[in-house]
Amino acid sequence: MTGHLDLLMFLALVVVIMSGFPVAFSIAGVAVLFACLGWLTGAMDISLLGAFGQRVFGLISNQVLIAIPLFVLMGALLEKSRIAEELLDTMGRAFGQLRGGLGISVILVGALLAASTGIVGATVVAMGMIALPTMLRAGYDPRVSSGIVCTAGTLGQIIPPSTLLIILADVMSNAYQQAQYEQGKFAVEALSVGQFFAAALIPGMVLVSLYLIYVLIRGILRPQDMPPTDASLPGPERAEVLAAILPPILLIFAVLGSILGGLATPTEAAAVGAVGALLMSGARLGRHRRIIMVAAGALILLAIVAGVFPVRLQRTDLSPGSYVMGSVYIVLAIVGVLGILAALRNVLSQRVIHDAATSTMTMTAMIFATILAAGMFSLVFIGLGGEERVAHWLENLPGGPTGALLVTMLIVFLMGFFLDFVEISVIVLPLVTPSLILLGHDPIWLGIILAINLQTSFLTPPFGFSLFYLRGAAPDEITTGHIYRGVLPFIVLQVVGVAVIWFWPSLATWLPNAMF
Repeated sequence: MTGHLDLLMFLALVVVIMSGFPVAFSIAGVAVLFACLGWLTGAMDISLLGAFGQRVFGLISNQVLIAIPLFVLMGALLEKSRIAEELLDTMGRAFGQLRGGLGISVILVGALLAASTGIVGATVVAMGMIALPTMLRAGYDPRVSSGIVCTAGTLGQIIPPSTLLIILADVMSNAYQQAQYEQGKFAVEALSVGQFFAAALIPGMVLVSLYLIYVLIRGILRPQDMPPTDASLPGPERAEVLAAILPPILLIFAVLGSILGGLATPTEAAAVGAVGALLMSGARLGRHRRIIMVAAGALILLAIVAGVFPVRLQRTDLSPGSYVMGSVYIVLAIVGVLGILAALRNVLSQRVIHDAATSTMTMTAMIFATILAAGMFSLVFIGLGGEERVAHWLENLPGGPTGALLVTMLIVFLMGFFLDFVEISVIVLPLVTPSLILLGHDPIWLGIILAINLQTSFLTPPFGFSLFYLRGAAPDEITTGHIYRGVLPFIVLQVVGVAVIWFWPSLATWLPNAMF
C-alpha cells in the first residue's frame, strides 16, 4: 500500500474535488493528509515540505503571472460597461439576413472579445443574456444556439491574451528548463509568454474557421435550424459598425502588437490593455467623451513617437530638438492623464469600476490560491515517488514518443470532464511535460495542442465551466439537455483542430520562430 500512496493521492484529489468542496482547499488538504501518511509510513521525507516556502516566494515574485489580474480587469471593464453587448447587437444585425448569420456573428464577436478580454465566464454570460434570446426569437434550434454561444465564449482560452496561455507558458518554460537540466545542459533557454501568444494566433484562427465552416454548412443542409432574421429589421450603418468594432480592434493591436513587436513585456502590455479598457468604458458611459477620445489619441501618438524618437531628459548632451520633443512628450502625457481621470470619474459614478474590481479580485484569488495549493500537492506527489512513476510510465508506453503524447492527450481530455483547466495545468502538466520534451516533442507546439485540449474542458459535460455559465444566464426554455447536446459537434471540431495542429506543426511554430 505504501508503494502506491502517490496513486491513491491522485484518486483522492479527484474524489474530493468532485464532492464540491472548494478547489484550492481540496488540493491543499489532500496534500497535507498524504504528507502525514507518507511520513508515518516512512514513504516520504517530511522535510521536503520545507521547499514550499520557496515555491510561495517564487509565485509572488513571478513577473509573468502579474499579467493575469490586469488582463482580467481589462475584460471585466469591457463586460461591465456593456461594450460587449453593443458589439453583439451590431454584428447580429449585420449578419442576421444570412442562414446561420446570427451564429456567424456570435462566433466572430466571440473571437473579438477573446482577443480583447480573454475571460470565458464574462463572454459566455454576456452572449447568453444578449445573443441567445435573439437567436431563439429568430427561430434557431435551442441546441444549436446553445452550442454556438458556449463554444464562441471559450475562444478566450486559446486566442491571446488568455489566462490559460499565461499559466501554460510558465508551466512549459519550467518543464523545458527541467528537461534541459536532465540532458546535462546548464546554459538553459527559457520560453516566454510572447512566444506562446504568437504560437496560439494561427491555431486560434484555425478553430474560428472550423466553427464558421460548420455553421455555414449546417445552415445550408438544415436551414430550419438556423433561419435568417426578419428582413424588415434595419441593418447597421457603416459608421455604426465601425464605432462598435474599431475600439476592440485598437485594443487588440495595442496589447498584442506591443508584445509581439517586442515593445513591451506581457505584464506591461496588460497594463496598457487595462488603461485602454478604462478609456473605452469611460467614453462609452457618457460625459467628457471628447476629452477621453483626445486623450486616447495622445497616448497612442506618445507610444508610437517615443518608440521611434526616444528622448532621455536626464542626459546633459541633448540637442535643442531633443528638448522640443521631450516637451511634446510631456504635454501628450498630461493630456493622457487628464483623459484617464475623466474616464475614471465616469466609471466610478456608474459603479462600473466597483463591479469590475470585485470580479477581478474574485477570479485572481481563485487562480492564485489554486496555483499555491498545487505547489504543495506537487511537492508531496514528488516526495511519494509519483514523478519517477510518471516518467517511467511515459517512457515505456508502446508507440514511443507519439504513443506517450497520445495517451497524455487522452488523459488530459478525460480529466477535462471533471477538473478545471487551472487544476490540470498546475497539477498534471508539470508531472508529464518534462518527460514529453525529453522524448523529443517541441515545447511550444506541445503547449499549443495541450492548450486546445484544455480549452475543450470548458465544453465537456458534466462539469464544463461554459455549460454552467450558460445554464445560469440562459432563458427558461433552454434546458441542460439542450446545452449538453448542443456542444457535442463543437467538441468534435476541437478534436479536429488538435489533429490539424498535430499533422501541421508549423501552424503553431512558424510565427514564434519568425518573431523571436
